[in-house]
Amino acid sequence: MTTKTEKKVAEEEVKVEEKFKPSDYSCEILLEKTTLVKAHDTNFPTDAHLVWYSIDGEEHLDLTRCSKRADLFDMYYDRYGPNVVKRFDHGKGTIKPNLWGYKQPDKKATRKRKRA
Repeated sequence: MTTKTEKKVAEEEVKVEEKFKPSDYSCEILLEKTTLVKAHDTNFPTDAHLVWYSIDGEEHLDLTRCSKRADLFDMYYDRYGPNVVKRFDHGKGTIKPNLWGYKQPDKKATRKRKRA
């Protein structure tokens, strides 16, 4: 009986490992299945791409960061299959990619000098 439970646990671990990771394609999905209004926000990086695709006749829109469009296409092809991606377009972001997500460090408390 222990071998059956061990096999089930091993199969579950394999399923968890097979989960889709955009980082394998050097990509990052910022907004998934969103609207065009949300995707046109200017608070995103300039290297973000809009991806239109259809699944089961439903149109979807993602905002995705990726350095190469070939990697972007490969990611959606591997994830959803052939003939799913309809088009790519540039996002409307205005933030430099190296500054996007940057948070300014907190200021350290300075000690005041005593004057003599």
